[in-house]
Amino acid sequence: MCTLDGCGSNDHLGPPPKATDEQRRLFLKGAVALPLAVILADPVLAHAQGSMLDKVTITTPEGVDMVAEIAMPATLPAPTVILIHEWWGLNDQIRAVAAEYAKQGYIALAVDLYGEPPATTSEGARALMSSVDPVVATRKLQSSVEFLKNHKDSTGKVGSVGWCFGGGWSLNTALATDVDAAVIYYGNVDKTPEQVATLTAPLMGHFGTLDKNINMEMVEGFEESLKTAGKSLYKFYWYDADHAFANPTGGRYDAEDAKLAWDRTMAFFKYHLKKPA
Repeated sequence: MCTLDGCGSNDHLGPPPKATDEQRRLFLKGAVALPLAVILADPVLAHAQGSMLDKVTITTPEGVDMVAEIAMPATLPAPTVILIHEWWGLNDQIRAVAAEYAKQGYIALAVDLYGEPPATTSEGARALMSSVDPVVATRKLQSSVEFLKNHKDSTGKVGSVGWCFGGGWSLNTALATDVDAAVIYYGNVDKTPEQVATLTAPLMGHFGTLDKNINMEMVEGFEESLKTAGKSLYKFYWYDADHAFANPTGGRYDAEDAKLAWDRTMAFFKYHLKKPA
């Protein structure tokens, strides 16, 4: 069952992508590459790829510390992307995606807005999510943007991306900072024209027509708010899918739509973060 801010189902509607024993062995040895969906669907592979990240501490002007994790690309300097976790917290899934972003040529910072071990049940995720102070979380994300802009290996370009709970916070990051691009995966976008007035970044959104909470009524209302505020740099995509369709460990995973959303996101970030000034 999914709520407005996250998803709690782990029952597969169909078989998830799966690595063979030989593929798993070779991947763990570093001898082969595997599709991201296959890595994310396998806890051992997701942990192995996620373990490539290094911990960094982001400190807000108020002195609040957040431990985040960073993945570096092979070629530097590079544009940067902030990844914001689902309601579960910063787990191996998000770490593995951050490592994939690094493979695509980005400095990838996976933030942890909870500061607690990730949840494994809906009840635990709901408790973690409800503990977030929006003011403190905003300051952590603002400080993360500054950290990446000023990183010695950064080109100064920063994007944000998030899923579910993190999708809403990717939007919030774009409203509170001057990021260069922001991507929302089925996140809460219930905003008034006044709330989106500060937006300067282009937006991309991925939404499912079967999603009962992050639904067409909410997204269309958001689009009206953007229009009223005079904003035009946005593109929203609809998929014949449900909430969390991009997560291979969930019961609503849709392989074709997840791949399409990934390709669109990569093209969007390439245009806005890698394009020469």
